[in-house]
Amino acid sequence: MQTDRRKLDSMSVTHAHQGVIAQAACTEYASIDDIMDIARKKGEDPLIVICDEISDPHNLGAIIRTCEASGAHGVIIPKRRNAGLTATVAKASSGAVYHTSVARVTNISASIEELKKAGVWVFGASSSGGTQLWQADFKGPTALVIGSEGAGISRLVGEKCDFKVSIPMFGKLSSLNASVSAAILLYEVVRQRGRGDEWLVASG
Repeated sequence: MQTDRRKLDSMSVTHAHQGVIAQAACTEYASIDDIMDIARKKGEDPLIVICDEISDPHNLGAIIRTCEASGAHGVIIPKRRNAGLTATVAKASSGAVYHTSVARVTNISASIEELKKAGVWVFGASSSGGTQLWQADFKGPTALVIGSEGAGISRLVGEKCDFKVSIPMFGKLSSLNASVSAAILLYEVVRQRGRGDEWLVASG
């Protein structure tokens, strides 16, 4: 694809691109089936994070890092209007991208339907959610949808969610950073599934 030299200058780290730049993911993408297979092989209910237009690579990297740490089976991202698996994402994830399966899909709504047909319950993080975090039941097959930094979950994706979940806010602000929201939700899943008890036994 041809483009203006100024665009190449902005993309290049060294600015010595000689008129040609190639973009590639820092690691290979997985498929949704791959992610589901990981859960099956572990004998666990699936735990998946779906990113809906997370454009900040540092946020995506932080989400992937928390997914790896919390034992989630994978991450789903859209091909458009979302950060991909770049070197910046890899660095922000502290290398978690090399241990976490990430599927890149054409249509998030269609992927949610695919998961629902497989028996996965889909929870969308929303400040206006009707279900508070501690009221949600994450014990079964679960997918958590995290929306963009500014607009949150898009309308079409929100309509596909089985539940909208809110994180209680006690201060003057009404929302949290996307990666922070993902971390809170993931560790509530860990708590409900009793993984904390397993950790205490293993470390004790």
